[in-house]
Amino acid sequence: MRTLRLFVTGAHGLLGRAVAALAGEAPRADTMVAIESHGHADADVTDVAALQRKAGAHRIDVVVHLAAMTRVDDCEGDPDRAHLVNCLGARNAALFAAERGAAVLYVSTDYVFDGQAAAPYREYDPPAPLSVYGASKRAGEEAVREVNPRHYIVRSSWLFGPGGTNFVDTIRKKAEAGERLEVVDDQRGAPTYTRDLAPALLRMAASNLYGTYHVTNRGACTWFELAQRIVRSVAPKAKLERITSAGLARPAKRPANSVLSNLLYERSFGPDAALPPWEDAVDRHLKATS
Repeated sequence: MRTLRLFVTGAHGLLGRAVAALAGEAPRADTMVAIESHGHADADVTDVAALQRKAGAHRIDVVVHLAAMTRVDDCEGDPDRAHLVNCLGARNAALFAAERGAAVLYVSTDYVFDGQAAAPYREYDPPAPLSVYGASKRAGEEAVREVNPRHYIVRSSWLFGPGGTNFVDTIRKKAEAGERLEVVDDQRGAPTYTRDLAPALLRMAASNLYGTYHVTNRGACTWFELAQRIVRSVAPKAKLERITSAGLARPAKRPANSVLSNLLYERSFGPDAALPPWEDAVDRHLKATS
């Protein structure tokens, strides 16, 4: 059994914590490799030399690039910084991987699409981002493809999990505190649990099946429907009201329907690779963090 040597950027972020937690575990049945981590990069990803220094002389098989500027409205207010981190940072990670003879796994977003499609988005549907965040992540995808042919680009959506700020924990906290909640009901997507996504990423990293994939928990809902499930579980008497995106008036425009099709991922990696339904994932997270 071979060892898969990872270098993880953004290891202290929401998804990074879930990936890093799996590194160094006993051999996994779903990857058929032992996972080792050879670097959790706190280095500035906008400086490729900083990544080289952080990695030292370690051999690396896959650079898992998770460092990103993810606050959508902050990106709208600082587009230069967003592109510096999300585009140049991704290019640097891919270039660094190529120089080490390694593959790169880059996690992108459903926000590369405009949300006008009636059906879930496939990998070959043309991106048309509505926001600076989406545009910067799309540019990151293009940069990764350009500099490293051994790439995995994974688009996911609506991430939640332990160890960082996310919608599920925010709604839970406010509901338990008895706060009145107003949540948009005209944006639809697939909530994705980092503890489900992380093993899928490691399975992919061990596969040599390079390309672009969509990977989310199964099913879809609106933000309001997601909030409903959380509130019913933790504070059934909390007041929850529907509002529109226009009523929320945030700086960055969000896609109305950013549901992603997981068909290519499931066909490539087998039916057992499918992530569980989002409802199950939310329930498990709430139970694990109660």
